[in-house]
Amino acid sequence: MEWAKGNGNGKVATLGWCFGGCWSLSAALNTPIDAAVIYFGRVTSKASSLKKLTIPILGHFSTLDKSINPEMVGAFQKSLAEAGKSDLMTTHWYTAGHAFANPTNGRYDENDASLPWARTHTFLAANLRWLL
Repeated sequence: MEWAKGNGNGKVATLGWCFGGCWSLSAALNTPIDAAVIYFGRVTSKASSLKKLTIPILGHFSTLDKSINPEMVGAFQKSLAEAGKSDLMTTHWYTAGHAFANPTNGRYDENDASLPWARTHTFLAANLRWLL
């Protein structure tokens, strides 16, 4: 991370799919980054740990995902609200199954993945101050 900050414009973000999405959230809570993107990652943090959140997060989730489902994400959003951090997360829902936007996964669907990818680029450009 220090290398990336020192060899770019000083801004760093994390982005991860599934398990990597969980790590992207962990980085947002525990390291000095500037933005985080979660693609259908496990979001189970409680309000007490979310109080230290200071950066914007973009979350992409699937309505047909059986494990990282609307109930889990809804509970996470409730925890964000309890921590006073609701304004830091933008959440988008897609009618697709788990991993539909992960290009390294067999369930990847290029057509379904194009909108979240465009939203990710816009989010990163805005929060890292780089041009699309």
